[in-house]
Amino acid sequence: MKMKLREVYSALKITAENIPDVQITGVCFDSRKAKTGDLFFPLKGDRDGHEFIESAINNGASASIWQKDHQITNKAIPYVVVDDVMTAFNTLAKYYLSKVNPKVVAVTGSNGKTTTKDMIASVLAVNNNVAKTPKNFNNDIGVPFTILNMPINTEVLVIEMGMDRPGQIEKLSTIATPDVSVITMIGEAHIEFFGTRDKIADAKMEITHHLQEDGMFIYDGDEPLLNERAQNVQQKISTFGRNDSNTIFATEVHSDKQQTTFKTNLWPEIEFSIPIMGDYNVNNAMAALLVGQRYHIKVENMQKALSELYVTENRTEWLKAKNGADVLSDVYNSNPTAASEVLDNLKKLSTGRKIVVLGDMLELGDASKRLHESLADHIDPKDFEKVYLVGNEMKALYDLLVQKYDPTNLSWYSSDQLVQLTENIKEEMNSDDTILLKASHGIHLENVLKELI
Repeated sequence: MKMKLREVYSALKITAENIPDVQITGVCFDSRKAKTGDLFFPLKGDRDGHEFIESAINNGASASIWQKDHQITNKAIPYVVVDDVMTAFNTLAKYYLSKVNPKVVAVTGSNGKTTTKDMIASVLAVNNNVAKTPKNFNNDIGVPFTILNMPINTEVLVIEMGMDRPGQIEKLSTIATPDVSVITMIGEAHIEFFGTRDKIADAKMEITHHLQEDGMFIYDGDEPLLNERAQNVQQKISTFGRNDSNTIFATEVHSDKQQTTFKTNLWPEIEFSIPIMGDYNVNNAMAALLVGQRYHIKVENMQKALSELYVTENRTEWLKAKNGADVLSDVYNSNPTAASEVLDNLKKLSTGRKIVVLGDMLELGDASKRLHESLADHIDPKDFEKVYLVGNEMKALYDLLVQKYDPTNLSWYSSDQLVQLTENIKEEMNSDDTILLKASHGIHLENVLKELI
C-alpha cells in the first residue's frame, strides 16, 4: 500500500483543511503490530479498539482512524474522523482495490479453501505479481485487511472467504467483486448456523453474486447441490472432480506420506505432484489448474508450481516429534468431511503403528452428536492402534468406539485435560509411530503439538 493521508480523506469522501503530509504504507488493527507508515483502524472486538490507539502510537503508527462518537485524547499523530470505523475500513479497501486494479480470484468452501488458495497463488505467481490472504484472514476483517495490505504492483489477488452466517460472503464479494469465483466443496462446517447442507450451498453461492460479467465460476462438479445452483450463473463455468462429466477430472491418483500424484483428462501425459498427503487434495489442485488455464499459464509451469507448493502451516503438515515419531498436524480446523478424509488417507499409508488424536469438531449444532458418531465408520483397531479423543462432543464417538477397542487403546479427555493427554501420549509414543492430531482450533491441540515436537 502506498498513499498520502490526503488520499485517504478523498477515498472516504471526507472534506478537511490542513491535512498533514503523511505517507501511509499499510494498515493495521492490532496495535501490537503497528509500525511506521501504518494507518491504525480501532475496530471493535471484545473491546473497543479505541482503547488501543495509545499502544498503536507507541509502536509507531503514523495515523489513526477515529470514530466521531469517541473523544480524542491523544493528538500525537493525525486522525481521520469517521462516522463508523468498520464502514471506513471497507470503503478504503474498495477504493484501494479499484486503484491497484488486480484480477481477483475468490475462494470459499467448507473444506480445502486455504490449501486451494495457496495452490492458486503458487500457479499464478509463475507469470504474475500475486498477493494472497495471509494465514486464515478470511472474515469481515481479514478480507479488507488483505486488500489494503497488497503491494501496489499486485497483478492478481487471491482472496479466501470464510463464513459463519448467511450474507457474510455476499458482503465480502461486494468488496472484492471477483473475476474468478471458486467453491471447493459443500460439507457440514458451520451447520450449527445454517441447519442443512442446502442452506450452506446457498450461502457459498453468494461468492458468485458479484462476479464480474466476463468472469468465471469454478466449482466441484461432483456436488449436486452446486450443479443445481450453477444453472443460475450467467458467467462461464468450469468444474473439477472425479466424474468424467467435469471439465477436468483426475486419473491415476496415488498418495503417500510426503506427496500425492495424479494425471488429468486435459493433459493425460503429464503427471502432477503436490507435496502433501491426501487424495482429497487433488480436487484442490485441479481447481488451481483451471484458474491457471484461465490466465494462460503453461501447463509445464503449473506442474512445477504445484510440485514446489508451500502450504499454510498447521494444515495437514508433517512434523517430527522429539523422539523421532512422525506427526501429522491438522490442529487449526476440523469438520466431519475433513476428518474422515484424513483418516481414510492415513490408513492407506504403509507405516508402523498409527495413533490418532481427535478433538471436538465445533459449530455443528443439533447435528453434532450424529456427525461425531459418523467418524466411527472410519476408525478401526486394524488401522489405528490407539485412539485419544478430546472434548465433550467427542464423548459420543468414544461411546461407539468402546464396542471396537480394548480399553487400554482408547481414551477420552475433557478439553481441560490437555496436560494429562500430552503426558499419556508421550508415555505411549514410539519413535516409529505415526500420529495424527486434528481438532477445531477451540480445543487448542496446538498446545499438545508444541510439547510433542
